[in-house]
Amino acid sequence: QVELVESGGESVQSGGSLRLSCAASGYSYTMACMGWFRQAPGKEREGVAYIYNADTLPSDGTTAYADSVKGRFTISQDNAKNTLYLQMNNLQPEDTAMYYCASVYSPVPQCMSLGDKYDHWGRGTQVTVSS
Repeated sequence: QVELVESGGESVQSGGSLRLSCAASGYSYTMACMGWFRQAPGKEREGVAYIYNADTLPSDGTTAYADSVKGRFTISQDNAKNTLYLQMNNLQPEDTAMYYCASVYSPVPQCMSLGDKYDHWGRGTQVTVSS
């Protein structure tokens, strides 16, 4: 059974940086889309960054970002450690949210287009940015 556990959320001031981690275990497939999502109180869940995990394919490591975080957030993966990361720089108050990692089996790297099809989720880690 797939398990995802996020960590790294903290309270920071505007302009600060954080790195979120997501430890993954229990995978039985080798092609997956991994994503970071966030949800602020009263708002819909938003996908912010995606990466394709398929270490036998050239498309391994393909990334995509929401416009709101492009140039500030970087998603990466360490396959040896089964860990997903989200480096967040120049954080702003509007980045305040609960951040979740999620995954879904996918034979293609178009991870952002999968939307609601992500079927494994962590419990989240809180990021709070004060002005």
